[in-house]
Amino acid sequence: MGIYVFISILVILVCVLIVLVVLVQNSKGGGLAANFTSAGQSMGVRKTADFLEKSTWTLGAAIFVLCLAATASIPRGQGQKESVIKQSIERAQDPNAIPTLPTQIPLEEQQPDGGNE
Repeated sequence: MGIYVFISILVILVCVLIVLVVLVQNSKGGGLAANFTSAGQSMGVRKTADFLEKSTWTLGAAIFVLCLAATASIPRGQGQKESVIKQSIERAQDPNAIPTLPTQIPLEEQQPDGGNE
């Protein structure tokens, strides 16, 4: 159970990070790099956009891998019972069956001595 909770927390953190990275990006080329107009900057406009795009793809792949890992690490009980749906199907009565009414008298009780009275 512990590894499942840990992976679930990681998925949530990566989701928050990807939301922040996507919000920083601007679809028209601005975004985070729009405020940097200095010619001597170490990371240019194009490099910033490339970094944000690569981080988006990386975080998306991380979510995919973490979701697969979370699915594989779901805690399953050792003595797991059958599913509730399967139990309901097995307990269900046939709707086409003719009901046996309690007022019917069996044939043996009507003629105990073979019908010679």
